[in-house]
Amino acid sequence: MEMKIAALFSIISNSIIIVLKIIAGILSGSISIISEAIHSGTDLFASLLTFFAVSKANEPADKEHPFGHGKYEDMSGFIEGGLIVFAGLYMISESIKKLFSGFDLKSEPVFGIYVMAFSVILNLIVSSYLFYIAKKRDSASLYADARHLQMDVISSFGVLLGLLIIKFTGYAVVDPLISILISCIIVKTGLKINKNAMNDLLDGSLPQEDINKIELILNNVKGIKGYKHLKCRKIGRCRDIEVTLLFAPELKISECHLICDNVEAKLNQEYKQTRIMIHCEPLYESSILQ
Repeated sequence: MEMKIAALFSIISNSIIIVLKIIAGILSGSISIISEAIHSGTDLFASLLTFFAVSKANEPADKEHPFGHGKYEDMSGFIEGGLIVFAGLYMISESIKKLFSGFDLKSEPVFGIYVMAFSVILNLIVSSYLFYIAKKRDSASLYADARHLQMDVISSFGVLLGLLIIKFTGYAVVDPLISILISCIIVKTGLKINKNAMNDLLDGSLPQEDINKIELILNNVKGIKGYKHLKCRKIGRCRDIEVTLLFAPELKISECHLICDNVEAKLNQEYKQTRIMIHCEPLYESSILQ
């Protein structure tokens, strides 16, 4: 419920900002403000996508999806990253056209300045809230949405700075130049989100930092003589961990089972959501530790 509220909050704030930016862009003729309206449009679509992904990801596993629906969040994050890249490239294209075709503003950019300032403050509040919930719930889609809004904060601030320069100097050429600079930052961020989401979609390994934590736990559980075939991946908010644990040959199955329960408890304590698969083997001289 908390994640749905966060996604809904993002939808409402984006809707308000889009309307204001469109009005400001039309009244002033500023390409940077119009580009920002388009950017916010992708933010709104991303927020709607996040709301859907969060709703689906929370559904329990079923016959068709025995491992759950967590990858809806990964897919959402990948699409959102693509939207960020698309918005950035479009803004670059439009800004370059404006740079060579003319960039005189229709009116004083006062209203645009107020709109951009409001956009910066509102998106800063919303993105901070989304980052908090994303970290708390380990949500890939909410994190992508928060990054999306964070880029809106940066780009809106850049546009605001450009409008202030134009107002006090009259150099309208600053408008498309600021738009191009901010757009490049946006594209870079979108590509990073795409890379992280694609890694999870293709069952890439967990970051080395997580693997080190898991290995530290395995190395400090009493009774384990070693381990091998450690495999880790992330499905939505759930970490999927598979490992073969090696035990002394004389150890009873019931004793091995208790040790495995201890390992699972420690991993679940470290991570909020895990799916752990442990295979037990006796340790002989031929065993290969990994």
